[in-house]
Amino acid sequence: MKLIAALGLTLAAAPAWAQASPVPVQTINGTVLEITAEGQSKRVPDLATISAGVVTQAPDAASAMRENATRMDRVIAALKRAGIADKDLRTASISLQPQYRYGENQPPVITGYQASNTVTVKFRDIAQSGSVLDALVATGANQINGPDLGLDDPAAAMDEARLDAMAKARARAELYARAAGLKVKRILSISESGSEMPRPVPILMRAQGMVADSAQSKILPGEQSLTVNLSVQFELE
Repeated sequence: MKLIAALGLTLAAAPAWAQASPVPVQTINGTVLEITAEGQSKRVPDLATISAGVVTQAPDAASAMRENATRMDRVIAALKRAGIADKDLRTASISLQPQYRYGENQPPVITGYQASNTVTVKFRDIAQSGSVLDALVATGANQINGPDLGLDDPAAAMDEARLDAMAKARARAELYARAAGLKVKRILSISESGSEMPRPVPILMRAQGMVADSAQSKILPGEQSLTVNLSVQFELE
């Protein structure tokens, strides 16, 4: 009983700062104005991502996989000779599928097997990527798709778009305030929605069975826009 009393005394003597206190609610005396603004920043892409693969066919599964592995080794070796780092190479998919012959009123018959191996490749020197793609085809790649053009580090560009959106929202709020004979007192809230990175632009595709032409393939990076949408609430007085 003495222990319980001592505990109760300790709790009762707890300092005021240790006790929970309600957060005061801000009062709004003026007019609330909500502005939606879109900010943009433009950049030239510095990163291209493509998928490169090898598709092989053989009468039996083991032969299809063995031939595929041999040709894929040559493709990967070509990428590394071109200076592609290990961190920029990633296996995307490996598959083995039976091939069928269909006859009328007959069950399907397996005629062979198709093996596929695809890697995702990041090119950090877009100007050199076209010649590398042609070298891939020459060394055995028969499936190339892409590129997905983007930025290696989009953080700075996105922050620039946020600043642009905020400046537009503030300028618009000042405009409305002047028109109403008021002034902007403070910002009540800021919310970000609909931030958008550039969408992939598929501008190059080589189908199975194609070979490199004498002219080199080219990837043109162009310019991409990054956008941020802000919703800002202002109090006018």
